[in-house]
Amino acid sequence: MNSNTHVIQVTNVSPSTTSEQMRTLFGFLGNIEELKLFPPDDSPLPVTSRVCFVKFLESESVGVSQHLTNTVFVDRALIVVPFAEVDKSFAESPFLAG
Repeated sequence: MNSNTHVIQVTNVSPSTTSEQMRTLFGFLGNIEELKLFPPDDSPLPVTSRVCFVKFLESESVGVSQHLTNTVFVDRALIVVPFAEVDKSFAESPFLAG
């Protein structure tokens, strides 16, 4: 795992949690470059849990954010782990297409 990752994966996110709530929570721990919540806020799909990816500007925020693991947010205990970033040149490789 890349110890210099800037990305965390947050699982066990309550279905009623919004992107803005996640941005507020993790924004206290560092500057957020990007935040993605799946399924998106406007998704018509019924879900029992959501997943959030947060990319911080500073890699130090990843270590700090892991301290929120088991913190109850809305109605679920969050699980926060570092997430390895994929090199964009690898992700765009023709070998991965179709």
